[in-house]
Amino acid sequence: MLKGRLGLERVQIAHADRHGLLYLDRGQLSVVDGCLGFSSGGGVLPAGDYQLPHQTISALLIGPGTSLTHDVLRLLARHGTALVAVGTEGTRIYTAPPLGPDRSDVARAQARLWADDKARVATARKMYARRLGEILPHRDIEVLRGIEGARVKESYKLLAQSFGLAWKGRRYDRHRPDEADAANQAINHAASAVQAAAAIAVTAVSALPQLGFVHEDSDQSFVLDVADLYREAVTLRIAFHVAKRVTQGEDQPIDRLVRQTASREFRRQQLIASMIDDIKSLLGLGLERDGPDGADHS
Repeated sequence: MLKGRLGLERVQIAHADRHGLLYLDRGQLSVVDGCLGFSSGGGVLPAGDYQLPHQTISALLIGPGTSLTHDVLRLLARHGTALVAVGTEGTRIYTAPPLGPDRSDVARAQARLWADDKARVATARKMYARRLGEILPHRDIEVLRGIEGARVKESYKLLAQSFGLAWKGRRYDRHRPDEADAANQAINHAASAVQAAAAIAVTAVSALPQLGFVHEDSDQSFVLDVADLYREAVTLRIAFHVAKRVTQGEDQPIDRLVRQTASREFRRQQLIASMIDDIKSLLGLGLERDGPDGADHS
């Protein structure tokens, strides 16, 4: 092996995240002496030149202000590392080339559960238990959806009250989104941000976005399933926090406020890493953590 070919003896960024994700912004990616390098302009990394441990990264997330050379794509393709263009801290997902970890265990586990009617409903029940904090005895998916819908309406009302907001119900006109009140607009933008984080998590583990357990019709059904796990705990709290700021006189655009708030919360809560754990847990893979039914809901 040529000395320095892998660059491991000169790696300057410790890679301790077992989820295999690395987020970079405001700089340039290039290949130097066969190694992946990043010249930071002072974003998440202080200004300077860094070598990246691309051999141990599952997905490289590039944020705003990042450029790269063609050679970077060649190097990442050789090592099966996904390159995902995202918004700040994963609040949007713009593109994900078909590169990912060189394994299929997550996709195979997901397909097995999805293809079995009983296992599919059981997985959906796990998701509802994870969100609602209790096991629902029902095994009909339509009944579960109805119960979840009623619970969500009540959670909107209670959370809005906790933030001191007047809540008139969930109202959204797809053709006139800006005519909704501040809370509803904020919910729309927050939902987009959390769905982007879920899409990144699904991409990072090479799960199958089309095979959802609660959602069915969308080509992003599993992404929506994962995002819904965090609706009350993340999406609505971000949205109502921003709506409260708007009612107090904040004059920045709501979508910008939501992205900024979501960015901070995603980093603080390590949201994407948590979603990866949830995906593996729900599919019977990875570390376990007891949920309300004694099953794995990490």
